[in-house]
Amino acid sequence: MTGNKGIEKLIRSSLVTFGGYSPGKSPETLEGQVEVPVEGIIKLDANENPYGCSPRVQPALANYPGFNIYPDAGQTELRKSLEKYTGVGAEYIVAGDGSDQLIDLIVRLFVGPGDEVINCPPSFEMFSFSTELCGGSLVEVPRDENFAVNIKAVKAATGEKTKVIFLASPSNPTGTITPRSDILELLDTGRPVVVDEAYYEFSGETVVPLASKYKNLMVLRTFSKWAGLAGLRVGYGIFPPEIASYLLRIKPPYNVNVSALVAVRESLKDIDYLMRRVKAIVAERERLFGELEKLGFLKPVPSRANFILCSVLNGRASELQQKLEKKGILVRGFDKPMLRNFIRISVGKPEHTDAVIKALREIGG
Repeated sequence: MTGNKGIEKLIRSSLVTFGGYSPGKSPETLEGQVEVPVEGIIKLDANENPYGCSPRVQPALANYPGFNIYPDAGQTELRKSLEKYTGVGAEYIVAGDGSDQLIDLIVRLFVGPGDEVINCPPSFEMFSFSTELCGGSLVEVPRDENFAVNIKAVKAATGEKTKVIFLASPSNPTGTITPRSDILELLDTGRPVVVDEAYYEFSGETVVPLASKYKNLMVLRTFSKWAGLAGLRVGYGIFPPEIASYLLRIKPPYNVNVSALVAVRESLKDIDYLMRRVKAIVAERERLFGELEKLGFLKPVPSRANFILCSVLNGRASELQQKLEKKGILVRGFDKPMLRNFIRISVGKPEHTDAVIKALREIGG
């Protein structure tokens, strides 16, 4: 066998046309392409925390002596430290290299070729990404015009081949909540239901108290948003203990690095500080929403997360995104049927709101 063409024939056929995931842009890749220096770029495209992590984190990392030693593969200290914060026992908790990895592990655990996964677009792209990567069959049940989950349609689509139902609440990219009553209806189907609560701290609504009552409920969370640890990649899930045991067996041995473990430890010692930052972001979200409404050419969707999805009423979302990027403001655009004329703006600091509104007024409708 010679040349790349021969090797390509051995690639899984289902992955030859696999599109991958479209992440936010890194400012350093835009040097020379925008009207401001790289350090002046305002990054509002990935729902990151503009205030950063707890001030306890960096000194703790600088003084940590054990970078030459592998982390605890069983996550013993981490899982125990999350008991108080989550209100559930360590036997329910499994951590991952971001909640993305936990989504992948869940699909690996339940889904094989021909098995079905229900997704409710528009939703977090990692649900479809992991399903397709693992060879599962994606069954998409679109949300309604208000981005609410169509529970009746989801139940109708649920069958013997259904192995997982994915929900996000608040949902990314819409910022909308799925009511607990709706989630309970889906739990009653008996199928595994995954509720991604990556933005829980901004909404204050959770189904974690149901964890001990339902053997088919899995809840995902992350330290990326509220705790400002996106760069260290650490998330966790709350699972029925039997499922947690399986996940601990199939995960990579050292999937949460020691830097992330140290950062989580310090973050959980500084919850009051971090929640004050969360409250500041929520307050800024409301101000940003009001300012976006005043523009006239955007229709913002009420959000319970740290971002706002906006319909571009003149239908030029991609052009608007590009013009903002030229001015050094990064927002998220979409190329999906239900979101073709939408942009998503992460909530930043007050000065970021001022800058994005000023730029939008200059660009105009």
